[in-house]
Amino acid sequence: MLYNKRVSQESTAELDGGALQSGWDAVKATRQPKKQTRVTWAARTDIGRVRENNEDKFDFYAPDDALTLALRGKLWAIADGMGGHSAGQIASETSLKTLIRSYYNPADGDAQTALAAAIGDANALIFRAAQNMGGKNGMGTTLVAVAVVEDQIIVAHVGDSRVYRFRAGVLSQITTDHSYVEEMVARGAMTREQAETSPQRNMITRSVGVEDSVKPDISVNKAVANDVYLLCSDGLSGFVSDAAIGELLTKSPNPSRLCLDLIDAANDAGGKDNITALVLRVDTVEDVKA
Repeated sequence: MLYNKRVSQESTAELDGGALQSGWDAVKATRQPKKQTRVTWAARTDIGRVRENNEDKFDFYAPDDALTLALRGKLWAIADGMGGHSAGQIASETSLKTLIRSYYNPADGDAQTALAAAIGDANALIFRAAQNMGGKNGMGTTLVAVAVVEDQIIVAHVGDSRVYRFRAGVLSQITTDHSYVEEMVARGAMTREQAETSPQRNMITRSVGVEDSVKPDISVNKAVANDVYLLCSDGLSGFVSDAAIGELLTKSPNPSRLCLDLIDAANDAGGKDNITALVLRVDTVEDVKA
């Protein structure tokens, strides 16, 4: 099924830290982290120059106890809502709140399993809400999340919000858009150049909340010092070329400066959509002393 995404303020999810800690205390586990990845990060979201409201959201959670860090690590995510009027904002914010609450549930196995389950929980909640809210059929959101667990960078995504990695001067897209044009490129029915200018480039084939279930794509990457990860909505990637993004990443190692520059570049290109950029810079990967 295809979904057309073209039909502010950040919001931080409320989270009951005490309840989470009690849950983890009940877990019969003695495992401590063996590796620690230190990152510097920044994020920015912007309404752009055309839209009347911002359906993009970002959120994060950073526990500080050793057991939670060993099993779940730290989590960052962005979501780009759709559905018109307030539906997109509801979907994006709800997806991130549910993602964080569910991911840190100690009953859900390893980090990859927990991340997939958390996205499934977000999907189910939004789908039910849409059925109960008259006129909200089609309410949904993209979602991309990065969990840093010991020396692993775990990436999960649904839709066409992206994660890029900038390593040794080379920019790589490490997510594959769930979109009509991406499927056409994969089949050889459309060139990359045709996809970038196609009037159907905004049609996505997978989203959170539109159907009763969804399967995220999940990948695991080794954390390497000096790598930079960029999470972004298509308000950035759809209007600023990969070459231009790579050039900005080359110019500045500062995540806060990068977010400002990336948002400015998208607005300079017309600002035709909401824009969100979240930058993680891997500073060190260290052994944890016993």
